[in-house]
Amino acid sequence: MSDDAVLFDARPDGIAVLTLNRPDTRNCLAKDVRDGLFAAWERFERDPALRVAILTGAGRTFCAGGDLKEMVATGMGVPPREMFPIPYDTIELSKPTIAAVNGPAFAGGWMIAQACDLCVAASTATFAVTEVKVGRSSPWASPLIHMIPQRIMMEILLTGKPIDARRAYEIGLVNRLAEPENLLETALELARDILAGAPLSVRAARETVMLATEMGRSAALRAARHASTQCYESADAQEGPRAFAEKRRPEWSGR
Repeated sequence: MSDDAVLFDARPDGIAVLTLNRPDTRNCLAKDVRDGLFAAWERFERDPALRVAILTGAGRTFCAGGDLKEMVATGMGVPPREMFPIPYDTIELSKPTIAAVNGPAFAGGWMIAQACDLCVAASTATFAVTEVKVGRSSPWASPLIHMIPQRIMMEILLTGKPIDARRAYEIGLVNRLAEPENLLETALELARDILAGAPLSVRAARETVMLATEMGRSAALRAARHASTQCYESADAQEGPRAFAEKRRPEWSGR
């Protein structure tokens, strides 16, 4: 296996699998992992053949969070905003992403899993926002309020205690559960479900969800209609109904 901090597998089916590859340090977000993730996300976004990305971890841990030794060595106060590669925040992405959480996702590990559009978790995975345990803070967790109920979010942040994969699924943080040996295949299956849709339709659908999250009802409706114009005016918008009428699989062009 490559000794790269982040492995990048560009599959011929249009799926990219990104793997945090520092199992000896529980895939913590040390500088080499951060740099590798920045490069991997940029590569995914720029490659038109890749339409969905899956982020997972090597070994038994998804990601243990930030590098506490680095924080001590640098006397780090407020982390620079651009320090961590967070999809749709410090990383500009226009395509769907899936976190495949294979083990503990603590602190910064929760952060990067949360930032992905969808989440598949192994039955052995655990999640925790542990910053209160080490005197740090978790402002990145604020979007959680759009994913889970307020009182549950409050308990998770105030106590720093982990929740297991089943609980994460029950509260809506996780989309699908899988046995550890089936985790990647379950994530790939979800990615293939996305790939079955027309590319411009998938992009418009994702933008609609994010606009609805960030805006009030009326503003979100206006913005979503605007975001959908390119989809409606595309060749695929004609191909889809035509294929349905002809009882065949559509051939998407992405145009």
